[in-house]
Amino acid sequence: MEFLEVPVQKTRNVRFVDLEEDDVRPQFSLQLPGGSDASYTGSSSDEDEVNPRDKNQKNSKGSSDFCVKNIDNAAFGRREIEIAEQEMPGLMALRRRAENDKPLSGAKIIGCTHITAQTAVLVETLASLGASVRWAACNIYSTQNEVAAALAEAGFSIYAWKGETEEDFWWCIDKCINSEGWQPNMILDDGGDATHLMLKRYPAMFNMIKGIVEESVTGVHRLYQLSKSGKLTVPAMNVNDSVTKTKFDNLYSCRESILDALKRTTDVMFGGKQIIICGYGEVGKGCASALKGLGCNVLVSEIDPICALQACMDGFRVTRLEEVVKNIDILITCSGNKNVVTRNHMDKMKTGCIVCNMGHSNTEIDVGSLRTPDLTWEKVRSQVDHIIWPDGKRIILLAEGRLVNLSCSSVPSFVVSITSATQALALIELYNAPQGRYKQDVYLLPKKMDEYVASLHLPTFDAHLTELSDEQAKYLGLNKTGPFKPNYYRY
Repeated sequence: MEFLEVPVQKTRNVRFVDLEEDDVRPQFSLQLPGGSDASYTGSSSDEDEVNPRDKNQKNSKGSSDFCVKNIDNAAFGRREIEIAEQEMPGLMALRRRAENDKPLSGAKIIGCTHITAQTAVLVETLASLGASVRWAACNIYSTQNEVAAALAEAGFSIYAWKGETEEDFWWCIDKCINSEGWQPNMILDDGGDATHLMLKRYPAMFNMIKGIVEESVTGVHRLYQLSKSGKLTVPAMNVNDSVTKTKFDNLYSCRESILDALKRTTDVMFGGKQIIICGYGEVGKGCASALKGLGCNVLVSEIDPICALQACMDGFRVTRLEEVVKNIDILITCSGNKNVVTRNHMDKMKTGCIVCNMGHSNTEIDVGSLRTPDLTWEKVRSQVDHIIWPDGKRIILLAEGRLVNLSCSSVPSFVVSITSATQALALIELYNAPQGRYKQDVYLLPKKMDEYVASLHLPTFDAHLTELSDEQAKYLGLNKTGPFKPNYYRY
């Protein structure tokens, strides 16, 4: 084996599940406009308004252990998965190399991520490596219904559909965790929702988990909070801060997908627009780079002096949001924080300003403050709402403040291949690690594995690595096969 060990007249409340007091996700009652569950419809099966929980569906094998929008759309989803496979060489290579050894044999994995064609390739790879999986969505708008149907048809326990209510969202995760005759021993999470729900509702089950793999800023933040408070009783792997995640998924992927999301939803022309990026981490860097390349006047707001200095050196003006909010055309949050954009900010925006979020959590924009009787919500198209002020001013809110690229467009399959291979290796490492290697704490993926993930994707570009001579390796104090950089190295 070659790898390493409509105007608002009525509202109704949907209440979040009670999680930890210091969760990033807000603990409030979300008021949804017009008495509807969301501002959007689903994908190709929009005309079907029946809640999937009220349907009695079975796949061709007679199984009903799933809940998707429409199982009859499985064939369409299978085509989507096949297309994604062609652009995910690293993950497919990992599947080929490891499927005979079955390194995840006996692993029972709870997955809570975006359910897309790319995720389906990961799900089927984990299964080919020996794992049994149950999967829910980490975002109520990002699920590709046809893909979820294809996975359900293939025998996977998938509980997700596009346009879930918050109540549906937690129900789906709970159905994946609490299944008769199936005891999970691993968690693959994106945002920490599965981790926190299991910890809150099923603490005995949580203590039997062998490891958690988390890929988002929000989820990692929650894990460190748990560790600091002594509530993290199992080892966890922070893949969000692995190089193959931060540099590729966060930077290169967002550099492409932010343009795609904005174009699809608003048809906006970027040249000459005043745009502010809130947060200049890897996501912010990617967004700023892409928009600058199209002729935008890009501003940056930051709390970190190092990131702020980077923005200045890259040619961006660093300012406070309140200083420029009256003049901006587009606002994009990329901070991973909460209440970065408040009602006070939005009250000052000019009409037509586009507001969206590229960070994981829906807390960056205070959408709750817009659910008031004095403002009118008008659905313009899927994933696009006009928020209309009493004087007629309107701002354009995308995906209700949720992750705009996955809610309104898609991300490149190739970069998801890199992230998914990283997740798979982290699961393999935690699952097979000898007792005592990992304690009840949060760990980074070993750099050797980061390098291995990168090497899986180089053949696509016909890239050939230079090999160190014995003398060169000795001079650098390195093993000829790596790792080639110390852990403190910044790429």
